[in-house]
Amino acid sequence: MTSRKSNRSAAERTSWRDGIVVRGARQNNLKDVDLDVPRDALVVFTGVSGSGKSSLAFGTLFAQSQRRYLESVAPYARRLIDQVGVPDVDEVEGMPPAVALQQQRGGGNARSSVASLTTLGSLVRMLFSRAGSYPSGQPMLYAEDFSPNTVDGACSTCHGIGRVFEVTAEQMVPDPSLTIRERAIASWPPAWQGQNLRDILTSMGYDVDVAWRDLPREQRDWILFTEERPTVPVYAGLTTAETARAVQEEWEPSYQGTFVGARRYVLDTFATTKSTIVKKRVSQFVSSGVCPECHGKRLKPEALSVTFEGMDIAEFTALPTGQLSELAESVLAQDWVPADREPGHVLDRAKRQAATRRRVAAGGSAHGSAPDVRRTVNMSEEKVAAARRLIEDLHERLQPIIDLGLGYLSLSRSTPTLSGGELQRLRLATQLSSKLFGVAYVLDEPSAGLHPRDLDALLGILRGLRERGNSVLVVEHSLSVIAEADWLVDIGPAAGEHGGRVLYSGLPAGLRSVEESMTRRYLFAPNAPVGRTPREPTGYLGLHDVSRNNLRDVSVRIGLGCLTAVTGISGSGKSSLVSQALPTLVDAALGRGDHAGRLDDTESPDDADVLLAGDHGSVHGHAVVEPGAVRRVVTIDQKPIGRTPRSNVATYTGLFDNVRRLFAATPMARRRKYTASRFSFNVAAGRCPTCEGEGSVMVELLFLPSVYTPCPDCHGTRYQSRTLEVTWHRRNVAEVLAMSVDEARDFFRDEDDIERTLRVLQEVGLGYLKLGQPAPELSGGEAQRVKLASELQRAHRGDTLYVLDEPTAGLHPSDADRLMDHLQGLVDAGNTVVMVELDMRIVAHADRVIDIGPGAGTDGGRIVADGTPEHVAAHTTSVSAPYLRTAIASHMVGSPAGISTE
Repeated sequence: MTSRKSNRSAAERTSWRDGIVVRGARQNNLKDVDLDVPRDALVVFTGVSGSGKSSLAFGTLFAQSQRRYLESVAPYARRLIDQVGVPDVDEVEGMPPAVALQQQRGGGNARSSVASLTTLGSLVRMLFSRAGSYPSGQPMLYAEDFSPNTVDGACSTCHGIGRVFEVTAEQMVPDPSLTIRERAIASWPPAWQGQNLRDILTSMGYDVDVAWRDLPREQRDWILFTEERPTVPVYAGLTTAETARAVQEEWEPSYQGTFVGARRYVLDTFATTKSTIVKKRVSQFVSSGVCPECHGKRLKPEALSVTFEGMDIAEFTALPTGQLSELAESVLAQDWVPADREPGHVLDRAKRQAATRRRVAAGGSAHGSAPDVRRTVNMSEEKVAAARRLIEDLHERLQPIIDLGLGYLSLSRSTPTLSGGELQRLRLATQLSSKLFGVAYVLDEPSAGLHPRDLDALLGILRGLRERGNSVLVVEHSLSVIAEADWLVDIGPAAGEHGGRVLYSGLPAGLRSVEESMTRRYLFAPNAPVGRTPREPTGYLGLHDVSRNNLRDVSVRIGLGCLTAVTGISGSGKSSLVSQALPTLVDAALGRGDHAGRLDDTESPDDADVLLAGDHGSVHGHAVVEPGAVRRVVTIDQKPIGRTPRSNVATYTGLFDNVRRLFAATPMARRRKYTASRFSFNVAAGRCPTCEGEGSVMVELLFLPSVYTPCPDCHGTRYQSRTLEVTWHRRNVAEVLAMSVDEARDFFRDEDDIERTLRVLQEVGLGYLKLGQPAPELSGGEAQRVKLASELQRAHRGDTLYVLDEPTAGLHPSDADRLMDHLQGLVDAGNTVVMVELDMRIVAHADRVIDIGPGAGTDGGRIVADGTPEHVAAHTTSVSAPYLRTAIASHMVGSPAGISTE
């Protein structure tokens, strides 16, 4: 790895006088921290996971800066701004106005795209409105007519989504020989709700005891597809004949029931349910396809008829930003001639447009293999001026996106499909375009998801922000970024209650003498070769002719009984192969259904990961698995472990079931006849009725955002007072949920089932988490490790395929090593582990390496190298090879980034 030196000398760095001063910071686990760091500098906060880095950088410094800014804003405007809480700190001085760029996974609104996130969408819409080529006789359209998110621009069939959702009769009624009473309508809910719908049909005179196929077609269609919602009296438990008599004689009904058509029930439930289990159940009855009207382009025909450089706006925004930048450069190089100065130009332009369309259809660049200087015609002088100005602006603003290694993304890519690292870098690129100075940028691991090749560009951008007169505060684990710091703040020494102290604050070289620091051991330890022999595969799992996203007919063999690392630059196709195609095709090979084209249970008509991503969601290809080699596929990704605060570490891992049983077995609980459900905050019997087990209530403020405060009745405990009277070893259930994993392990040391789960959570580096920590508060890396811990606590049979997506992302090197020990243990037990990984220090410890590339987007999606780490490191065309060679030679624990130790 090459040495990187700061533009400022050590003497200059120590001469800063004005800085940021923190006194008495106690946010989360911080222990009355005092800190002084320089302004206009690149300050890196490091330490093990959970040590308190984010609590200091975001929870204290950024929160205090934002709070002071909001105090200067008029009250009626404050309610429009998402506020953070007031930090627990005595004093923060010298903190500039701050911009926070945090690791947040894609999600939320599926209509949001790269174009809207970067605000480049407005620029492109204006380009097509003012400088587009219109069909003869069509009036000019406004910019909003080119937006699928407006009534003026959206396709009338799919309402700007680009896909239509359908629920067919064959899906809802798979076996028409059954009667309605025998649950012929499989899409209806189970248990009481389904029985309710059957009873309503009986009250309405439908025969629920005749085979579905024998019912009149008109009745079948109404039951399945009606949008009506009639309310009728229901006579529960009566036969069809008895119900008819009851209706005729006007008996007193059991209740009034409202009927919902089977299709409408599926779509409504799919769009609104908060239950992952329910959504997964109804998803099997929903299929989605490209809109037949707009063909997935989401816009009305009038907007799609307008072109620029031979492309409509959907084709234009579907280009990777790297190609789009080249196209803009090519257009700017043209000889711009207004239409009234060159006769006969229309035919020439039509030919050029046709050629461009052919290239795009073939998957190539819109402008050919190289920019060509040509004459842009068929424009008035006003259009020429508008087009040049808009294209220049577009070209300039695309460059930071490309510099940050995101040239493979298209403007039409939906934000729910982006990783947290991609989202953060897009926000960073947008900030670069603003050209602010005197601002504090607070970043959360900007290197996450970046291949080592792209780190130089990131570091150049961070240095550029600093040289522009900004303070750059970065929470980071990457040794390369840490080494580039002007000032280093190391928090620790451990996580949770054992952290929260500033171990060191100063020039990076000074950390060498801090023996408590875990970071020091990786920055300054002597070189140590890897020195291990890769395992030999016990067999092979074959993937053949795989196509998904940018993968096109890819075939590869994965060694069984091995740890395989799949690497490549951002956007090369790693996740498409490992996280998406691999588990889908292996499950299909094992006879668990072909998931290709099936709607994912995270999709919904209003909020889906794949709605705006085009027709790339299906997986094509097949897997060949040796008989008995793999019996189970476990995918451990960074998706949240739950959608609501009711899901937490204790509930997800299952240990809370055992905890509740302990409380139910106490003498007081038995006397009161409390069952285990009494101690669940999701059951009405024991939870607080005021907050319904949430622990907090919302307070509406007239001119300010609504705020959440601890429930006035249960004071945040979530339970009724009588439930909390029951204790186990002098602790009630709320006090147990408030314990950290470390505390709980000591508390439950004699309870083997509970202790085993807590031990595994500790071993994957999550000892600092609270048992009741709500799922939405966990980072993607924490969620992935909770899932891994849940799996590790089970007995291992040695025939499982584990699939992981960047398992070390967001981890300090020491935590990454601990995690790798567990993964190696899974392989030692006879299992197979396949993981996407970008940390070459970790890749060097794999048995096999698959390098995908060579580039990103359409330039990637191919197997570049496949073999042992040493074999791939010696490959001449692999982008990963030189970095992997360095990792193998030095184990990446030396002084890799050229830190001065003088």
